[in-house]
Amino acid sequence: MRDKAFAIIEEIKKAVLGKDDVIQKILMVILAKGHILLEDNPGVGKTTMALAFSKAMELDYKRIQFTPEIMPADVVGFSVYQKDTGTMEYQPGAILCNLFLADEINRTSSKTQSALLEAMEEGSVTVDGITREIPQPFTVIATENPMGSAGTQLLPESQLDRFMVRLSIGYPKLEDEVEILKRLKGKSGLEEVHCVVTASDLLEMQQQVEEVHIDDSIYEYIARLVVATRDHPHIRMGVSPRGSIALVRLSRAAAWINNRDYVVPKDIEQILYDVLEHRLVLNAQAKVEGTTKHSLLQEILKSTPAPKLV
Repeated sequence: MRDKAFAIIEEIKKAVLGKDDVIQKILMVILAKGHILLEDNPGVGKTTMALAFSKAMELDYKRIQFTPEIMPADVVGFSVYQKDTGTMEYQPGAILCNLFLADEINRTSSKTQSALLEAMEEGSVTVDGITREIPQPFTVIATENPMGSAGTQLLPESQLDRFMVRLSIGYPKLEDEVEILKRLKGKSGLEEVHCVVTASDLLEMQQQVEEVHIDDSIYEYIARLVVATRDHPHIRMGVSPRGSIALVRLSRAAAWINNRDYVVPKDIEQILYDVLEHRLVLNAQAKVEGTTKHSLLQEILKSTPAPKLV
């Protein structure tokens, strides 16, 4: 099954150049049954990345371009009265799929953003008191532009916490940008991406990831890292238990991708910043001193002894 995972990566690389690390981490999150938030400047390939993953996997996917006019019913669905039968008939929303692409999620209203909460946490939607399960596997890939871009607004902290990771693609290197420009003469990268795995393949890979072993000392290491964010004098709101669970699940995926059936400290170090940074809220003192979330996590990682597995 690992061969099929690497095949997905190779397909994505046809559309997204020079971002191998980001591609691998997105796949790891999908294998860990998490959700991804891609935050970066406009035009760097966030939507292309999400669409490439939808094409490489044989999944039912839907996409919403979020705007202020998008309503919660567009996401979770709504009921319509049928005059001939005298009953209410449910019209499914876009989120009832395997892969949901939420494009520019921070351009819509807080009410519509909140419509995603139940789906992302529980894998279901409730409309008119009736709960419906979302097909499995299920992943949300959301894109957002940085704060300060016209028409954007902050995602609620409760919404941010539902994303297993927040990733940034970044601008391409010079040689990659040259290659992007050359491709304008031929097919786009997305047209070259082909489906290489089915939904059942993905479910099997997710099951293998769940079986990756974690030693008790690794559980304690993760707990110490998380607790340190709650006790730090520069952090007003530390990482919740949902964040520590995300570290556990994603560290299993990191180990599996690295051809191991057990987790080691370097798996946690590989994903720590992506999982925890967006969950931290700094206090006024940290902001005055110009302290960043990344530097605080570096400090915590350095001061927390990693276990030595035998």
